[in-house]
Amino acid sequence: MKITKICCIGAGYVGGPTMAVIAQKCPHIQVTVVDLNEERIAAWNDENVENIPIYEPGLDKIVAEARGRNLFFSTNVDQAIDEAQIIFISVNTPTKTYGKGKGMAADLKYIELCARQIARVSKSDKIVVEKSTLPVRTAEAIKSILDNTGNGVQFQILSNPEFLAEGTAVTDLLNPDRILIGGDSSEEGQKAIQALVDVYSNWVAKDKILTTNVWSSELSKLTANAFLAQRISSINAMSELCEKTGADVNEVAKAIGMDSRIGSKFLKSSVGFGGSCFQKDILNLVYIAKSYGLNEVADYWEQVIIMNDYQKRRFSNTIVKTLYNTVADKKIAFLGWAFKKDTNDTRESAAIYVADDLINEQANIAVYDPKVSGKKVLADLDYLETRSSEKNKKGIVSFEDPYLACKDAHAIAVLTEWDEFKGYDWKRIYESMQKPAFIFDGRNILNRSEMESIGFIYQGIGS
Repeated sequence: MKITKICCIGAGYVGGPTMAVIAQKCPHIQVTVVDLNEERIAAWNDENVENIPIYEPGLDKIVAEARGRNLFFSTNVDQAIDEAQIIFISVNTPTKTYGKGKGMAADLKYIELCARQIARVSKSDKIVVEKSTLPVRTAEAIKSILDNTGNGVQFQILSNPEFLAEGTAVTDLLNPDRILIGGDSSEEGQKAIQALVDVYSNWVAKDKILTTNVWSSELSKLTANAFLAQRISSINAMSELCEKTGADVNEVAKAIGMDSRIGSKFLKSSVGFGGSCFQKDILNLVYIAKSYGLNEVADYWEQVIIMNDYQKRRFSNTIVKTLYNTVADKKIAFLGWAFKKDTNDTRESAAIYVADDLINEQANIAVYDPKVSGKKVLADLDYLETRSSEKNKKGIVSFEDPYLACKDAHAIAVLTEWDEFKGYDWKRIYESMQKPAFIFDGRNILNRSEMESIGFIYQGIGS
């Protein structure tokens, strides 16, 4: 099958960048990204490409090149589904907040709504691709819906999970470690797999395109995220032991990272991991294990989340304890709100939970993040429903100037590893703060000796 038209349902952090790169690398294929969120689609279509809703280094240039040529953003979901040969489902699969599996299982209601819409609209055979991170055997449910509520149309279901790291998503898409495609072993299933392989082969070497059955593909994504998160929680667990014994977690990480069996990646101690995937996927894995009666397996992976939550609480508790056991009416400046650098994504950011703890202690939080708006900061706190929105507004203020955010502060907490923080005039910041002036480096990105030579009382993670 020669693919000429692709549709992606979902214009978020996965669908938008992925489809932009496919469009750039496959100018012979029309790529349409659809979403019911009119504001988001309008932002993708903004004449000023710098205003697209997702910040990823290099993404604006790719969108500018392909948009209007063979890349389109639309709210007309039915038309895009009807015209496409391949339909990617890239909608949100949050952790359930209700009913059976509350707090652990993935909420698949948006996936089911997509499947039902595809079944209702389609008049010709389609390849439906799971791009969202999904529990193993979700494809079975999708196929059941498509086969039993459609118009006699033949559907092939593929799993094609993303392995993007926010902040480097464009690089990850252009030069992936691997592309994973899972499909049915039947002749029709293999043809569908090959059709998607041919799309990626326009820029990805064929030895980097792996094909498996659907179930292996679905589970591989959850497993990859679980392993990465496990490494972060492991080094964070050691960070507290380092603090108690006088060791330096950075030196420990360097020493063990030079072991070729271990490697150096994801051994950076910090205030904790965030983002849309790690916690959600591990909780999903825990739920799946429990549903099969594998309680020891579930307990093992749940500990990764427990350690991450503990690290965030430990960081906020350290701030309170160090500031003479009270932060009431004290100004604490937060440098960074996004869950990591080079993205405007704040989902599950450690900063949200540290701020929540400190506001409970009646601190006044001043936030500066180069890519996150004050409106988003407040929305993130309101989502926790810990207190009223009015109380949140009194407890936290966002600044567009980092120097103003730090002025008259009793302490600074570094919550995101933005490169620009390293280049600040830290002497100027120190002189504008209350004394003694503290820095709590939750990302271990500042030079401790330099900070202490200026006059700061510096405290990093694990040292």
